[in-house]
Amino acid sequence: MKLMPYSLGVLPLTLLALLAPAPAHARPALPEASPGGHTATEIGRFLTDFYGDHGPSAEERKEQVSQLLKDKQEVAKEADVLLCAQNEPLDIGIGAVTVAQSAGVGWATVTTEWGGGTTDTFTAYVRLDSHPIRLDDVICAG
Repeated sequence: MKLMPYSLGVLPLTLLALLAPAPAHARPALPEASPGGHTATEIGRFLTDFYGDHGPSAEERKEQVSQLLKDKQEVAKEADVLLCAQNEPLDIGIGAVTVAQSAGVGWATVTTEWGGGTTDTFTAYVRLDSHPIRLDDVICAG
């Protein structure tokens, strides 16, 4: 049996490529989600800012909403899927945020106030790994 001299083959080239500095034209990496994702405090702050007193602005609807919700709105032209309503509420309140790490999602009950003391609720969902943070889904109460 003839012994062949030990050869590194392509291994040094692979290591060299990994150790070499990235070319100047390389894109910077997108920010990664922290290991636990968004916290309940961050989600609560986002939802409070997003919904404000009367609902999200046109820019917030464009920039801070998942494609899923944009698609839902395209189908349901007669209603506002982000507010589960057809009109602008008098006021909006955000309840306590629940975070389910294993499901990768956080949510809160959103309460809308209408004329005559009427209220309605729905649930707003945020993915824990979304960067930037955005509204992922809304489930209307009834």
